[in-house]
Amino acid sequence: MQLWHRPLTTNDLRQCLRIATGATLGFLLCKTMNWNYGVFFTVTPMLLLGMVPVMNGHASRQMLASAVMCGLEVGLLGGLFGSHPGLMTPIAFLLFLYRFACMSKGSLFLFGANGVLNLSIMLHFASYPNTDLNDLILSNLMATVSSVLLAWLLTVLLPDTEPRARPTPQPKEPHRMRHEALLGATIATLSFLVFQIFDLRDSMSAQATTLLVLFPMHWNGALGYARKRAIGTLLGVSFGLTAQLVLYDWSGQLLLVAPVLWLGAMLFSYAHVKEGGGSGAGFGSLTTLGILFGQYLTPGNDLVFSALYRVSSIAVAIVATLTCCYLMHRLLNRFESTRFGH
Repeated sequence: MQLWHRPLTTNDLRQCLRIATGATLGFLLCKTMNWNYGVFFTVTPMLLLGMVPVMNGHASRQMLASAVMCGLEVGLLGGLFGSHPGLMTPIAFLLFLYRFACMSKGSLFLFGANGVLNLSIMLHFASYPNTDLNDLILSNLMATVSSVLLAWLLTVLLPDTEPRARPTPQPKEPHRMRHEALLGATIATLSFLVFQIFDLRDSMSAQATTLLVLFPMHWNGALGYARKRAIGTLLGVSFGLTAQLVLYDWSGQLLLVAPVLWLGAMLFSYAHVKEGGGSGAGFGSLTTLGILFGQYLTPGNDLVFSALYRVSSIAVAIVATLTCCYLMHRLLNRFESTRFGH
């Protein structure tokens, strides 16, 4: 956590405000319009504004293309083969493979990352007979469009005060890119299978964790992220429990819930930018908070039980994912064409 001692610049403060305000506005839009899948509307702005410090056309196109591709793939392939796990498994592997290949390439990281998360969750929910497939696809598309529009609006209202240094992409060898794509696609497919086989419909945060752990694209990075994700989950759940206790019976009042969500998102955005904007404890706290508020903090839901369940399920997900990731890493390193490094 030594990066937390990095001084907060004006640009960092503006980014914190954009993340917190974007997530809160997305949450309010979903709840006011009484739309389903509130987690999409709350978490997507967090992902976009957290991963892209300065909104740009390339990021917008990647997000929109990702949502459209997910909608087409889930609608066509999920609708046809969703109830046949034997046929759906190799299809899911191929869909994950080209997304992780985009992430490994670097220039299309956002397209791949957003697609991996949305595709896994949507394919899982689409397999249940009582799921309205059109509503699922449309909700994800609306959440992405609204997140892009909110990101541009907040970039105009809260612009950076000084130019940021452009990141310099590091070239990768072909064998490393193959390693990263195959590692990510294999673990993501295993995650999809496990959640299907054990009928884990109420474990979206654990499902997201199994994928977020893969974002560093290699074993050492996954190990480091897992520790930070565990810390972030505890922080996010602790804030969610505190919010439930403070709000008590008023958890259905948007005028009271929204400021609490904004405050939590602001605190965790601060941790996120202090860590340097990577996938650390702050980012884990943000996504956990978004899932808790977007999916569970509604009238009639017990957030206390949900929060405790999130902690236990995420702990199991982290251990299982790391074990599979290590074994797959060792296997791929046995072959010259898929070795991570020389």
